[in-house]
Amino acid sequence: MPLVIVTTSPRVAPGVLSHQAWRALASGRVLTASEDHPQLPFLAEAGVEVEVVVPDHAALVRQAVDGTVVWLATEDEHFMRAVGHAALALDEPPVIEVVPGSYDLPGARVLDLVAVMDRLRTECPWDRKQTHSSLVPYLIEEAYEVQESVERGDYSALREELGDVLLQVAFHSRVAEGFDIDDVADAIVTKLVRRHPHVFGSVIVESADEVNANWEAIKATEREGKDLFDGVPMGQPALSLAAQLIRRAEGAGAPEGLSHAVGQGVARELFDLVRRAQQAGLDPEAELRAAARTYRDRVEAWESR
Repeated sequence: MPLVIVTTSPRVAPGVLSHQAWRALASGRVLTASEDHPQLPFLAEAGVEVEVVVPDHAALVRQAVDGTVVWLATEDEHFMRAVGHAALALDEPPVIEVVPGSYDLPGARVLDLVAVMDRLRTECPWDRKQTHSSLVPYLIEEAYEVQESVERGDYSALREELGDVLLQVAFHSRVAEGFDIDDVADAIVTKLVRRHPHVFGSVIVESADEVNANWEAIKATEREGKDLFDGVPMGQPALSLAAQLIRRAEGAGAPEGLSHAVGQGVARELFDLVRRAQQAGLDPEAELRAAARTYRDRVEAWESR
């Protein structure tokens, strides 16, 4: 007789079990060590009786010799290993099957986010009245917070900040009337596949530089018939805006001289510095931010003294 161990992921919503798990739970005596196991209320509602017992790996294996035993597992890896050792100690050990109670595929929790966002949009007065325009400041703020956590090297904070950005994507997708989050995902998947022919097609590359060259060539093809600066957000910070305009223009073959003597006074000097940074392969926005952070640290050190 088998000992069937049904595993469940703590990241999957309780009550969500695979068909294989449901068949296993109906096949024999069901035991678990946790009276707080999140699946218990849902199994009780489905008519599956579960006995909460003191965990005893040796006894569990012996019981499985005489009849099918289903063990509703928790996250106790030590107990799972002990069950294996106990089975090997028997002359005729039972067959041990491990059945995934839930398939925690990458992206599974995004479906939960979609469901939560749908409910908030329906039931919360504040969420219900938001528009794309009213949400834009939050998206910009959250993006900067991601940047800040990366620059600090605070990767525990990065997880939370990325979640805040993901919320904004889900929120805008829910507010939209002409598309939903699946359309958003479909658009970026299609773009990524199209721009990575060396992964999804027959193109062969030898280096990251070749990948980047292909990417830019594909983007140029996609922009055919469009304005040269189509897609350049004019509302971005001035340094990064200037850098993107120069990169786009010179990539299209615009004469370098067009960037000379732009503006007057400080504006002219700043634009020239951006062009020089571009030529040196530097991101002017990142360079100035780094200098600003160094200055901040020095002032804080001075203040503490």
